[in-house]
Amino acid sequence: QVQLVESGGGLVQPGESLTLSCVASGFIFKIYDMSWYRQAPGKERELVATITSAGGTTNNADSARGRFIISRDNEKKMVYLQMNNVEPEDTARYYCHAYPYYWGQGTQVTVSS
Repeated sequence: QVQLVESGGGLVQPGESLTLSCVASGFIFKIYDMSWYRQAPGKERELVATITSAGGTTNNADSARGRFIISRDNEKKMVYLQMNNVEPEDTARYYCHAYPYYWGQGTQVTVSS
């Protein structure tokens, strides 16, 4: 059974850091490009960052560049999103995605003072 399970979300204050984790099971993790998406209330789902199977990374969201770092550990079948200097605009549900097939259920990040 394929699963992507995100964790690490929560309530944080502006300027703080947070690391999201996603653990995969049920498929050959190391051959998949992995991404983090986010969706804020009333907005479309947005691609935040991607890491290829070879480890190349791309920050796709303008707002994430310079602040978010995506990484992966193929041995542990995990992908991470390190979020630095978070802003209220980062408030969203964050989803892990194994392109093109699999999605997690998401983890909520709320940035508020």
